[in-house]
Amino acid sequence: MRTKGKPIIILMADDDPDDRMLTKEACEEARLANPLHFVEDGEQLMDYLHRRGEYAKLSQDPLPGLILLDLNMPKKDGREALAEIKADPELRRIPIVVLTTSKAEEDILRTYDLGVNSFIIKPVTFESLVEVVKTLAKYWLGIVELPGDGDGNGCR
Repeated sequence: MRTKGKPIIILMADDDPDDRMLTKEACEEARLANPLHFVEDGEQLMDYLHRRGEYAKLSQDPLPGLILLDLNMPKKDGREALAEIKADPELRRIPIVVLTTSKAEEDILRTYDLGVNSFIIKPVTFESLVEVVKTLAKYWLGIVELPGDGDGNGCR
């Protein structure tokens, strides 16, 4: 759950304030100690990852170790941001989990074609969201060896 002695940062890109709040509460309920940061659209996501604008102050901080990505956001949607991230040699190794209300087969196929690591349909109950968070944390932060784990290099 750590890289270079620091907990792995989880970044959630979602324009819905209720979904952000519920995810934060689900992380607390699941006793997930990792920092959870939020952006509200695809442009903010790219600014955060490239440390531009209001995120320039994070230039010395590690990149997130996991991105939770909504597909339907304003300005730049999740599909566009996903394509941009996976095309960038400095960002493409960051695991991305789509967490969306979309059940469209087209979205599932397209996001996997773009390189998403997992596609999850947002649960409808809080209890189910807590279970999803626990499962994601166990898998991505406990089982999987993420880039930077153990090699001292981190993601950035």
